[in-house]
Amino acid sequence: MRPVFTIADNIISPLAFGTASNYAAICRGESGVRQHTKPGIAPFPFYAALFDELADTSHIDTIAGNFTKFERLLIASAKDALGNAGIDPADPRTLFIISSTKGNVSLLEDDKTVSPSAIGLASSAAKIAAHFQSPNQPLVISNACISGLTALLTGMRLISSGKYDHAVVSGADIISSFILSGFQSFQAISAAPCRPFDVARNGINLGEAAATIVLSSDPAQSKLRLAGGAVTNDANHISGPSRTGEELALAIRQALHRAALTTADIGFISAHGTATLYNDEMESKAFGLLGMNAIPINSLKGYYGHTLGAAGLVESAIAITTLQQQEMPGTKGYAVSGVSQPLQLSDKTVPVHAKHCLKTASGFGGCNAALVFSR
Repeated sequence: MRPVFTIADNIISPLAFGTASNYAAICRGESGVRQHTKPGIAPFPFYAALFDELADTSHIDTIAGNFTKFERLLIASAKDALGNAGIDPADPRTLFIISSTKGNVSLLEDDKTVSPSAIGLASSAAKIAAHFQSPNQPLVISNACISGLTALLTGMRLISSGKYDHAVVSGADIISSFILSGFQSFQAISAAPCRPFDVARNGINLGEAAATIVLSSDPAQSKLRLAGGAVTNDANHISGPSRTGEELALAIRQALHRAALTTADIGFISAHGTATLYNDEMESKAFGLLGMNAIPINSLKGYYGHTLGAAGLVESAIAITTLQQQEMPGTKGYAVSGVSQPLQLSDKTVPVHAKHCLKTASGFGGCNAALVFSR
């Protein structure tokens, strides 16, 4: 099985265009989460990270063609990452993988006569692949909030097996009334900026973003590896996570085994950290079961909100940059621990000495994912 490397990435968020600019912004403690008054999305003010705040939209606005906002975000992100990767997207050995939870579902709110085929994620993926003249049928990964990590794991397995040499893994989601009201029905939305792992946490903020990570079998292009990964399901509840953390712990254990590492090798953890009561508690228990309490950990939801199908890619790109820079952004909104297991959290950017890092995610339906990145 061939090793797989991360050779380029991009993040587009309300904070900035490009991974380096996003990383610098969150290390300064900046957040894209704001209070918004948008009657088209909600009849009351709400906190979220929306693209209205993005100063420079030229990368998105200048994309020609009959594309939706969701599709333009994916194209802009993939274009930037491909430019840095130096690979040909039209190469038959290059695959496009699209990660999203909602895609163009907002079209149903804007146009009641819209064709169902225009809303389907497969339709968007085909348009994006055609834009880059890819000869391969693209893959779509829509697996709740672990979509981004599952997409990366899928790309890694296809390259490792020799089927492809490169995978362009892109994810995006935009916020609509349907999405916000859905999370409100679970009483999961915070009325203030979210506070991951904090004693005062009471729910999530949603966010918009797009991100791309390009994977390759070529070791000459990068010294950063996607070393291992795994997915599990706790079969606990349609929306509530496991009460024990055992199933996320299993995913972490399997990811480490496939990376030929132990918990002692991990230099920091990029957690899912949604700031809901149950998710953060479950994650803390999973880390406690594995004896990972002393490893530096963060959540990025206070900067980006929960970006759904883009979250795993956004947060993985920041984790990769953290491995390169050896400084871990803090957990914005965190002050006093509110989980049962002690964790090494800080609201400040802190130095780390890491050769390997762990990225975790969990989502509706009981799904869990863990990836290991190595420098």
